[in-house]
Amino acid sequence: MNDLQHKQLGATLWAIADKLRGAMNPDDFRDYMLSFLFLRYLSDNYEEAAKKELGSDYAECEKEIEYAVANKTQDKVISGFKRQITDYFEALPLNKLPVKENETDNEVIKKARQTLIDEHESLLESRKLTPLIIWYIKNLEEVPTFEKQMRRKVHFVIKPHYLWSNIYELARTQSKHLLKTLQAGFKFIENESFDSTFRGLFSEVNLDSDKLGRNYETRNIMLCSIITEIAEGLSEFSNETDLLGNAYEYLIGQFAAGSGKKAGEFYTPQQISTILSRIVILDSQDPSKGKKKYINNLLDFACGSGSLLINVKKQLEPNSIGQIYGQEKNITTYNLARMNMLLHGFKDSEFQIFHGDSLLNDWNILNEMNPAKKLECDAVVANPPFSYRWEPNDTLAEDFRFKNYGLAPKSAADFAFLLHGFHFLSDNGTMAIILPHGVLFRGGTEEKIRTKLLKDGNIDTIIGLPANLFYSTGIPVCILVLKKCKKFDDVLFINASEYYEKGKRQNILLPKHIDKIVETYQFRKEDDKKYSRRVSMEEIEKNGFNLNISRYVSTTAEEEIVDLTDVHKNLDNIEKDINEAKTKHNQFLRELGLPELK
Repeated sequence: MNDLQHKQLGATLWAIADKLRGAMNPDDFRDYMLSFLFLRYLSDNYEEAAKKELGSDYAECEKEIEYAVANKTQDKVISGFKRQITDYFEALPLNKLPVKENETDNEVIKKARQTLIDEHESLLESRKLTPLIIWYIKNLEEVPTFEKQMRRKVHFVIKPHYLWSNIYELARTQSKHLLKTLQAGFKFIENESFDSTFRGLFSEVNLDSDKLGRNYETRNIMLCSIITEIAEGLSEFSNETDLLGNAYEYLIGQFAAGSGKKAGEFYTPQQISTILSRIVILDSQDPSKGKKKYINNLLDFACGSGSLLINVKKQLEPNSIGQIYGQEKNITTYNLARMNMLLHGFKDSEFQIFHGDSLLNDWNILNEMNPAKKLECDAVVANPPFSYRWEPNDTLAEDFRFKNYGLAPKSAADFAFLLHGFHFLSDNGTMAIILPHGVLFRGGTEEKIRTKLLKDGNIDTIIGLPANLFYSTGIPVCILVLKKCKKFDDVLFINASEYYEKGKRQNILLPKHIDKIVETYQFRKEDDKKYSRRVSMEEIEKNGFNLNISRYVSTTAEEEIVDLTDVHKNLDNIEKDINEAKTKHNQFLRELGLPELK
């Protein structure tokens, strides 16, 4: 699918969102819509994998459906399957029932059998026959083995009646069972689908919310409308592997634009993500050598919806990142990130997203006191909250991340975030972080931290970006590139503040603007001194370790040098011309008998 089709798909889904959400808060509707896209994605992948795994069995089930439809015997077939389910579980040995060993209470046993019958008859609730539903019912004894195989191959399992095709059928037919099936399906995905826990994945998706309706019936009707519209909107587009991942990313961006300042909590615009991503994948010691072949670990400690992590992966070849780590404090955004990673084809074993506070460092993986076991990352990227107010204390002053540098002030945690990420950077790694310009010149403890980083040779490049690129703020921001071991003993300054295209709401960085920034960093270019310059540590020290970009790379036009000798000569010539003209003019006045000019 090309870029135009991606945009068309995004626009189609956004139009559906705009149409259906009514008076609902955009952020609330976002959580519903993105969760349904996630379910559709998992379903497509699972059904495709199941088709390959079952092979001829799946094809036989497809033929059965074709025959039933052609002969209009679906109802008869469904009744037969229900009898088959009942017969199987009525005859199931006691040791295979979910009851205590040696259970003798007939009522308990009877209830256990009926529960299993009801659970499996729910496969047929939509009254739509699918190959997987038919296979499950005809092979009840083999289902555990099949699901074990699917976990090994695609890393997750979804029961057939929780798949999107069945959910859509319930919605299309306005079934009263839709809401309860969705609730059960979300619970199953959270707790049972994956080997690793995705508990709470849908915690912010409240299907019992009054925002969907005042009672079960009205909520069920609303969900029928939303799901039907989404399914029919998606049906117009080809079913490619990157389809829903890109649609998801597009909608996150659109919801971010509509959320204004709140969007800074979860979204880094793609154009800026691309700059950071392309920088951290280059060779750390000599970026001109090009991309690294392999990144051992990748970390984003304020990962939002995960877009930066995904963008880094996009820039590299498959299987070129060892493990991906992300941390997010906001629970809603944390869930968005986990869904987003899976939607973009990451296996659950390839990434870890943790819900917690990076400043408090409450993730055990990152709180390892033994230096030999410390997590080290070849690439660190981050877009933390700007000038975030925090509560530093005596305990944090002794924290291994800060004790050699000092604590960032209460009023702005910018350097606290930077030092957190920098601590986990490997000796051969590159860190790129987005921060407000204040970190470049503010005094006090921030000046001390900045000075130590400069003296230790850790600040490699500073990039000034145009204003109004973010949904959350109109202020211009900068990118700091840091390294623990760097080849060059100067600091590269790039002033890209004037290179952008003006947009309606936000300014836009075009591909040519992004390329110019990245190539200037990669080859440490100084072709245009009003755009970039390599500045020695001696010059920076003379400026009191102030890194204000305009001190080193100014975009203001240079004043023309005035030659006073030429100016004096020109004034003399003008004076001479005036006198000659005056003499000639007075001659005419005398001839006319008029008073002369003085």
